[in-house]
Amino acid sequence: MTIRHLLLASVAVAGLAGGAEAQNVLKWGANRDIGSLDPYSYGDSFTINVLNHVYEGLVRYNADLEIEPALAESWEILEDQVTWRFILREGVTFHNGNPFTAKDVVASLERVSHETSPLKGNLPAYVSSEAVDERTVDITLNGTYPLLLNDLTNIHIFDQEWMEENDSLLPTDIGAGTEGYATYNANGTGPFIVESRQPDAKTTFVVNPDWWDEPQHNLDRIELTPVSSAATRVAALLSGEINFTNDAPVQDLPRLAAAPNVEVLEGVDLRTVMIGFPFRDTLSTGEPNPFKDKAVREALYKAIDLELIHEKVMRGKSRVAGATVAPPIPGYAEELDTVPEFDPEAARTLLEEAGVPEGLEFEFNCLSDGLVNEEQFCQAIAAMWSRIGLAPQLDVAPRAVQTPKRTGGTTDVYTLGWATLPMLDAYSPLLQIFHSKEGNSGVFNWGGWSFPELDALIQEAGQELDTETRLALETEALGIVKEEIIMIPLHQQPMAWAVTDEVTEMPLFPDNKPRLWFARVGSEG
Repeated sequence: MTIRHLLLASVAVAGLAGGAEAQNVLKWGANRDIGSLDPYSYGDSFTINVLNHVYEGLVRYNADLEIEPALAESWEILEDQVTWRFILREGVTFHNGNPFTAKDVVASLERVSHETSPLKGNLPAYVSSEAVDERTVDITLNGTYPLLLNDLTNIHIFDQEWMEENDSLLPTDIGAGTEGYATYNANGTGPFIVESRQPDAKTTFVVNPDWWDEPQHNLDRIELTPVSSAATRVAALLSGEINFTNDAPVQDLPRLAAAPNVEVLEGVDLRTVMIGFPFRDTLSTGEPNPFKDKAVREALYKAIDLELIHEKVMRGKSRVAGATVAPPIPGYAEELDTVPEFDPEAARTLLEEAGVPEGLEFEFNCLSDGLVNEEQFCQAIAAMWSRIGLAPQLDVAPRAVQTPKRTGGTTDVYTLGWATLPMLDAYSPLLQIFHSKEGNSGVFNWGGWSFPELDALIQEAGQELDTETRLALETEALGIVKEEIIMIPLHQQPMAWAVTDEVTEMPLFPDNKPRLWFARVGSEG
């Protein structure tokens, strides 16, 4: 056994002992585990959201999803219009006791923007940063840019000294299979401290008694347990083995709502579920790629019965989407939120006219631990495509298996869910998904498309400081995305959480992000 494993084992034993004394325990049953303790290791919203309890940014969203100060107390744009000056909060310490200073901000920004960072696209305008003094940081951008604060809400700040001591100044990338000390260890400034971690089994967090902010929660510890089976997750909630899940299966909501000890919290997620296509010359089979032809993409769109998926697969809990962003997201336009008529015959005609051979095989890449009811809606869509003469080969596997295929461009058609986090603006998918893949742009452009007119609009929007003008540019860009059918929007997925009567407060946020520093458990709440 290595020294690291011995240390982890000893921490786990200590965690069990500490758990016996804790009174207010939130037992969180999630549908999957976090990918790493390193929030920069992959652009995965769930992992980043969980680790937001441990690490913090310079700014954050409050309970009303408005940006407010966090590790920075204030900020201003300097005269050159490309330099932002942040004044840092005094008296903040990391979990290991080290003081928080400007050098930590600079090291963290360099780490997340590094060319090997999977999250470099989350800081698209970043050029450099400088510690002016211990409490002042200047961030220089590549031009005027209106959304830096939105970006910074999920850029977690690391302790430079801790990173240097543990050879962690460079980011890890779980999608590429690279790990490091930060993969298994954490040291933030947030309201909770990682006490122990057993990947795919349990991660335990304990309250940070030295948190700089005034806690609104009353939690002593959080136990995050991945429960991938929906049936097992429901049974665990009903029995009290867990007392919170942020993924209550939609098919079991009536049963949970009828239980005397369970409350169901429902809404519609901001996340838009989409289907993406490869734009390379050949498919994974080696055959010529017909999806480069817009008419073929249109055929696959017309062949999907979106209402049937909404009613049968999503139990009427989703919202059928015609646009690639949800209505609350700035940049959304109602006129873009339309869907084509379900018409399999017209779809078959389009395929024939495009010369697509009968029985064309292609890989349809879906996740078994990803979006709500993803395996079921993928099965339904594959069946619909089969009815128009295609032969999709459904490939369903866990995220860890599918991610390298997607990022490496070795799969064909695939699913993608995008909630515009952390930006909460249409610029997020426009830059990260629909822009050509270059530099910090197009990080999630797994299909390899490139539309110069679209790129130009996105770049112009990213430099426009006038909000009305910027949103008009984003809407115009989303119009091109829709016209070219770069991706097929399916729905905004349902959001269903559930708690037992042990939990007295659990705010449901429209970005589907648990913020457990607002949660309370126990009879006195």
